[in-house]
Amino acid sequence: MIYLLQNSKEYDYDVRAIALAFFEREKIKEISKEEWEQALVSEDLEESLVFMRFDYKEKRIDGEIFSKNGRRCSAFVECEYLDHEHHRNDVSRFLYRLFSDYAQRELPWGMLTGIRPTKIIMKWMEEDMDPASLEDRFAKTYLADEQKASLCRRVAFKEKKIIDSNPFEKEYSLYIGIPFCPTTCLYCSFTSFPASRFGDRMGPYLDALFKEMEYVSKACKHKTLSSIYVGGGTPTALDAPSLQRLMDKIHELFPVESVREFTVEAGRPDSITMEKMEILKKAGVERVSINPQTMHQCTLDLIGRAHTVEQTKEAFRMAREAGFDVINMDIITGLPGEDVTHIRQTLNETFEMKPDNLTVHSLAIKRAANLNIEMEKYRSLVKGSTNEMLRLVDEACIEMNMEPYYMYRQKNIPGNLENIGYSVPGKEGLYNILIMEEKQDIIACGAGASTKYVFPEENRIERSENVKNLDHYIQRIDEMIDRKRAFLDR
Repeated sequence: MIYLLQNSKEYDYDVRAIALAFFEREKIKEISKEEWEQALVSEDLEESLVFMRFDYKEKRIDGEIFSKNGRRCSAFVECEYLDHEHHRNDVSRFLYRLFSDYAQRELPWGMLTGIRPTKIIMKWMEEDMDPASLEDRFAKTYLADEQKASLCRRVAFKEKKIIDSNPFEKEYSLYIGIPFCPTTCLYCSFTSFPASRFGDRMGPYLDALFKEMEYVSKACKHKTLSSIYVGGGTPTALDAPSLQRLMDKIHELFPVESVREFTVEAGRPDSITMEKMEILKKAGVERVSINPQTMHQCTLDLIGRAHTVEQTKEAFRMAREAGFDVINMDIITGLPGEDVTHIRQTLNETFEMKPDNLTVHSLAIKRAANLNIEMEKYRSLVKGSTNEMLRLVDEACIEMNMEPYYMYRQKNIPGNLENIGYSVPGKEGLYNILIMEEKQDIIACGAGASTKYVFPEENRIERSENVKNLDHYIQRIDEMIDRKRAFLDR
C-alpha cells in the first residue's frame, strides 16, 4: 500500500503512473493531512507501507518518499509547472529521479509511461532524420537507456516507410472477432469462451456476426478496404464447416481480392488441422499466426494451453504444406516459472522452424485473468518479464535477419516493458502497424470487439465497443449495429 498526500492534483496522473512503474501492483491511497499525521504515529501499519508527499508551491514542487523504518528520499523541481506543454517533461524527470533514488533502480524506458513511444520519434522525424540524433534526444528527454532508444527509432523508421507508401488514412481496415478457444489460458483476459462448453453457440454467434458484417459492408462501400484481420479468441477453434461459412461470408461481403492483407490468427496449435489450413488458403488468406507462447511443456501445462510442443511444430508444418509463406509466431516472456534460460530455448526451437514474423509479449497481469484472481497460488512463480529477456530476443532476431516493425506498451507489465513485433524484411504485418499508428478507421465486428474511428482534421479518436458476453452479443446485435451507425452513417 502507498499513502499519497498532495496539496494539488496538477500532476496527479504523472505521479501515479510513475509510482506504479516502480511499485508494481501496489494500491495508491490518497489521504488527508490529518490521516497522514495519524498514520505516522500508528503502530498497527505494515512495515512495507510507503508514504509519498508532494507539495505544490509557486513555481516549485517538493517531493518526498519514505517508509516508517526504511529509506527516505526527497527532491524538488523549479519551473513554470502550470505550463504543461513546455514543462511537463521537467516535472516527469523530477518524479522519475525521485522514485529511482528511493527504489535504487532505473527503468529501461525511463520516465516514459505512454503506450506508443514510437509516436514521439515519428513526430521528431518531421524535422530530423538522423538516427544517432533521434536516439540521443529520446534517451536524454525520457531518461531511457540506449537500447530502448535504438529500438524505438528502428521501429519508427520501419513504420514511416510503410505508412508513407500509401494514403491509408483514406481507407479502413476490418477486424472480425471469433471469441472461442479450446481452453482459457491462465494469463488471458480477452473475450473467449471454451469451445467444449460453448460449441452450441457457434451457429447463432455467426448469424449475429454476419448481420453486423453486412451492415459494415454497406456502410463502408464507398471506402477502400486496406486489410482484414480475423482474431479472437482463436478463429480456428471454429469447426471446419463453420470456418468455411465465415470465409464464404467474408468473400460475399468484402472485396477480398483487392485488400492488401488478409490475416487469420490461427493461434492455438491444438485447434489447427490440415483441413482448416486448406480452407483458409483457398479463401485467399495470406498470413496466419501459430502461437506457441513457450516451448516448455511444463509451462504449457501450468498456463492451461492444452497442446504439446510437438503439436506446435506439426501445426507449423501443416501451414507451410498448405502454402502459407507468411507465418507469425507469438511468444510470451515472463510466464510463471520461466527465466532467461527458458526464453533462450524457446527462441532456439522457434527459429528452427524459420517463422516470417515473431511477436513477443511481455506478460501483463490483467485484472480479469485467472492468473491475477488466483495470484496467491502462483505468486512464487511469477517473476515477470525482464529487460534481459527482451534484449536476448532483440539480439536473436537480428541474427535471424528480422527487424522490429511495430511496438506498444500496456499497463500491468512488470518492469514497464514492451510488446514488440519482428519481421523478415517485406513480410511485416500491415494491420499491426495501422492499428498502432491510428491513421485510419478500424471497424471491428464480434463480441468484445472495439471499433476505432479516426478524425485526423480534429486530431480526435472515438471508439464504440461491442458487449463481451457471448449471449448478450447474440441477443443485442441490433444495438451493436446502432452503436456503429452513430459514426458510420455520418
